[in-house]
Amino acid sequence: MPAPLAAIEAFPRQSLAHLPTPLEPLPRLGAALGGPRLLVKRDDCTGLGLGGNKTRKLEFLLAEALARGADTVISTGGVQSNHVRQTAAAAAKLGLACELVLTRVVPWGGPDYELIGNIQLDRMFGAKVHLHDGDTDRVAAMESLAEALRRDGRTPYLIPTGGSNATGALGYAAAAAELAAQAAQQGEKITALVLASSSGGTQAGLAAGFAAIDPAVQVVGIDVDAHPEDVAGDVRRLAGEVWERLALPGAFPKDKVVVLPGYAGEAYGLPTAAMAEAVRRVAGLEGLLLDPVYSGKAMAGLIGLIEAGRFSADDTVVFLHTGGMPALFPYREALED
Repeated sequence: MPAPLAAIEAFPRQSLAHLPTPLEPLPRLGAALGGPRLLVKRDDCTGLGLGGNKTRKLEFLLAEALARGADTVISTGGVQSNHVRQTAAAAAKLGLACELVLTRVVPWGGPDYELIGNIQLDRMFGAKVHLHDGDTDRVAAMESLAEALRRDGRTPYLIPTGGSNATGALGYAAAAAELAAQAAQQGEKITALVLASSSGGTQAGLAAGFAAIDPAVQVVGIDVDAHPEDVAGDVRRLAGEVWERLALPGAFPKDKVVVLPGYAGEAYGLPTAAMAEAVRRVAGLEGLLLDPVYSGKAMAGLIGLIEAGRFSADDTVVFLHTGGMPALFPYREALED
């Protein structure tokens, strides 16, 4: 671990992910776009429960849960949440009960939407699913459930949407160090790292990590929530909390937070034509599957930035693949050409 991030090693961590995840070139996509050198950081390959970025966060979150003597994990998200699927898998692996507060926040999808994909896997991992309307206060619903469990003598540990708090974001500060080491080993000089940004923890950890070890790397979030200012505010807040936890000097440089609008569509989780085209294009050129909610929209953003001339041929851009492929199936109709 680089010296500025050495404090990460003092935090409890439970091994859950297959690390380091691969760093691979995207030569055919890069050639087709005629832009910078493109690489992909394969955090879809973290292994647990079909993989994804949340597993890095869960290594720190569930270590904290075990340290506090928890026997039950409660978390929350949308019906097709990748985060809760990985949480359910991690709980199963560690012998913890898992209860999930899922809200119908996406006004889209046929009857299969609540039966297949991530929610199907939640149940296979043994989680108890609590379905709520889209306007439900997730925090209040989790706290009410936790209180009921405590009355039954259980010890719950609550994890927020996306695992996005300062504890979870430590996973991506550590990932910044991992990526920097891989790039150095491969002789790559990273210009920018592009990723989907929603609950904010992934971008916050990366922004803090790279600000500490290599400030020249631009960490560029593509808003997938359709609320870019809110997302940027969450990223700045969480990155600042990570910075403080790691006892880094001064204050976190807030100008290191870049969240770009324009690719989320009308709302979180709603398909867009640009997303569907990006998913099909990357699959056809690289044999790489993206998802319709996060990485597909982020890739549409990266393609848009390249076409707009944001990066030169001399740049090297890394795309963070955050996983989410189980959602391809309930979104089948949106992805057919």
